[in-house]
Amino acid sequence: MDQIFPYANLVTGILVLIVGFAAHWVAQLISVINWEFATKIGLQEKRMPREFKVYEHAISTADALIGWIYGIAGAGLILNIPWSHKLLWFPGIILLYHGICVWFWMGNQKKLGFQLVTGSFRIIWSSLNLITGILAIIHAWQAG
Repeated sequence: MDQIFPYANLVTGILVLIVGFAAHWVAQLISVINWEFATKIGLQEKRMPREFKVYEHAISTADALIGWIYGIAGAGLILNIPWSHKLLWFPGIILLYHGICVWFWMGNQKKLGFQLVTGSFRIIWSSLNLITGILAIIHAWQAG
């Protein structure tokens, strides 16, 4: 299979494992199991308004239910297992969605007067999700 660039499967696999599996699945699973602990260690914002918490908890639950796929796809890519390249569609689309959603969600929070995270965090986290998602989609597309 032609790759986007040399070792694209390794780079994409590592990004999917870090951004998707660790940051989305593991972190959100901790949030679902014990929200207070997740807040204490910085996975959730301490000053989050109650009405935002309902939404954030729902997103945490959704990430915890589907995020295990990131681990399988990422590990499969690192090992260059053929089926993992097609499984990559799922993390790619979801991470692209996350990148777009987090950009607007944090922007809308700021418009409402709630600055829960820094602007730098917003840019970095949105970019990481977008870049990982786009790279995963391109990689999956080339896999056929």
